[in-house]
Amino acid sequence: MSSTQPVALVIGASRGIGRQIAIDLSKNGYTIMLAAKTTSDALKTTPFPPDPNSTQSTINTVAREIQEAGGHVAATAVDVRDAAQIQHAIDETLRLFGKLDVLVYNSGAIWWSSVENTPLKRFQLMQQVNPEGLYASVQAALPLFEKNGWKGRIIVVSPPIYSRFFRGKTAYAMGKVGMSVLVKGLAMDFVRQGRTEMAITGIWPASSIESAATEHNKTSDQSFKSDLRKPTIFSDAIIEMLRAAPTTVNGLLNTDEDFLREKCGVSDFSKYSVIAGSTPRRIMPVKFPILEVAEQDDEGQRMDSEKTKAKL
Repeated sequence: MSSTQPVALVIGASRGIGRQIAIDLSKNGYTIMLAAKTTSDALKTTPFPPDPNSTQSTINTVAREIQEAGGHVAATAVDVRDAAQIQHAIDETLRLFGKLDVLVYNSGAIWWSSVENTPLKRFQLMQQVNPEGLYASVQAALPLFEKNGWKGRIIVVSPPIYSRFFRGKTAYAMGKVGMSVLVKGLAMDFVRQGRTEMAITGIWPASSIESAATEHNKTSDQSFKSDLRKPTIFSDAIIEMLRAAPTTVNGLLNTDEDFLREKCGVSDFSKYSVIAGSTPRRIMPVKFPILEVAEQDDEGQRMDSEKTKAKL
């Protein structure tokens, strides 16, 4: 049946940041389709709700949290390394809710190390989950946005592009920056095709956020938490991005803090600190490079690969 509310598919919604995005979108009037690899029997999960950063938190426990709060939600298991499973999630969204208004891609694999110390299999996993999973999700979702009259939003968890991001984590950066390139490139496609009510936006944390990843890397004395923010800063920024005019956020690569400060006038971020009174260290540059060039709109002699496309 069709939903009268806007419908958001959140991929990578089992815990941490993804869970918070889904819960807060629901609180703001969205019908939610949850997708992630981790599932469970939510009725047997004890305690409930589970630690949002633990493996006990799954799409089923998140669905139960949303339902008990009065929200509309469904969940489907997805391994983003499998394009068929991604397509199934898209099909289920259409079958259950009749449309798709927002796609959030939060799935991610991480391994921070030098090239020498990054095994090929780990590199391949990151590419499958990060840029390839995103690409498959976007391609599967575009027909639903077309069905919706090319009105919709895509939110991607990917960083602004700058040189320091590559340092010490090249293999990881290759995939995440590739995701940011997709944000920039698809945004240009939307403009060139006159799809002014579509927007794709990249978002990244300005300071570290409490999540499964930070829990895994925690120190024994817990002092690391003074440098962490709550995931609500991320979901708050995404909600404001969705409220903004498509033309102002299409192709934007920004951080949660910078968007809330520059576009929403937020100046006090203390409520987001995990440890009250602490000031989490900023992990992102204060200023990012400008990627555009003077010949930005000159595509040269286009040679779209129609013949190649026909052979695939």
